[in-house]
Amino acid sequence: MNERRHVASEVADRLRHRGIALTGSEKPDDLADLLSAVERFESAVEAHGGDLMVDDLESSRPDDRHFVLPRRGTAESARAYIVRIDAATEALRQHPRHPG
Repeated sequence: MNERRHVASEVADRLRHRGIALTGSEKPDDLADLLSAVERFESAVEAHGGDLMVDDLESSRPDDRHFVLPRRGTAESARAYIVRIDAATEALRQHPRHPG
């Protein structure tokens, strides 16, 4: 069980590093699913010519706002946020590629 907490802590750190707001009440499975959703979104951004160093949550001037991960709502559950990230990923697949 201690190893599971350690892994959840590492995943939470990876999410925070990407600018994802966490409440601290997320379950380990929710954290893992959230990280997977974020990674799917990031892969779609890269496939469309986006630059994750420019198009992130901390950017004041992203190249394309479609390449920026949606910001988590204050009272939004991890599950609801995952659904929104997946919807943004799907919408991005319909978005024109950036020349690169």
